[in-house]
Amino acid sequence: MATLPNPLPTLAADPSGRSLGLGLPLGRLIDETDEGPWHEPLLWHAEYAASSGAWSALGVRAARAGLLPVLIEVGGSQGGPGEWELMPGEMSYPGDHDAEEVLADFWESYAEDELDDGELGDDEQTAGPVHGAWPGLAEAPSALPADPDTRAAETADALLDEGSWFKDPRLALVPARRSADIPAAIGWPGPLNHENDVARLCAVLRSWEDRFGIRVIALGFDQLTVSVAAPPTTQEAAEAVAAEHFAFCPDNITQGHHQTLREYAAHQVLDQRVWSFWWD
Repeated sequence: MATLPNPLPTLAADPSGRSLGLGLPLGRLIDETDEGPWHEPLLWHAEYAASSGAWSALGVRAARAGLLPVLIEVGGSQGGPGEWELMPGEMSYPGDHDAEEVLADFWESYAEDELDDGELGDDEQTAGPVHGAWPGLAEAPSALPADPDTRAAETADALLDEGSWFKDPRLALVPARRSADIPAAIGWPGPLNHENDVARLCAVLRSWEDRFGIRVIALGFDQLTVSVAAPPTTQEAAEAVAAEHFAFCPDNITQGHHQTLREYAAHQVLDQRVWSFWWD
């Protein structure tokens, strides 16, 4: 995968990151992968749980140093990223993939079979078109009502305040070109049963970045959470996005609480500033 110069090795000799214009708390560099230590650190994360305001305090300065913030869950049954068996060597480059082609491929491979099997209800319950060819990308809103980076900081703070989303969240920094690339940059294995090359999913995240102002704000072992600056504001628009979510992560619906596209769109997409995905 094509990469930018990595500032993280600097932190080995300068743990506070002052030479990078940062003032980091005590933290840890992660280079553990499924094949042993990587040739350079993949990410840094704080040693102590993140609290509200941590993202805002560090995010702008980190971006100037070539590092992007993300919350990392280390309190799950799979531990933190040092135990996730990261796979950076398996990743391609997100810019080499077309988001619509990726989603159409997923739709053909996963979504159409699930819908045809009736698991999401009949045509009266689901958002059409539910059979046949991939319905295409949802239309982008005419404008972003909020700055995506500001919305990301606000959303991260809100999730940390709420407390129910994480057991032990840590603020992490990742060398990546854009927020959508963070999963591929660290070789995240979360969707392993759905897609081994996470760069293909990152191509979709890039498209959502462009159309809806999303930012990747949290990663667990198999969970991905994004903030949304411009969520759909009508049921019809939400259903179009729900089709993309279904192709991107079928488990969200087939193993979720809302088992029709229409229900999912109404409860998880419409006016929602957070989209969350989970792969079994």
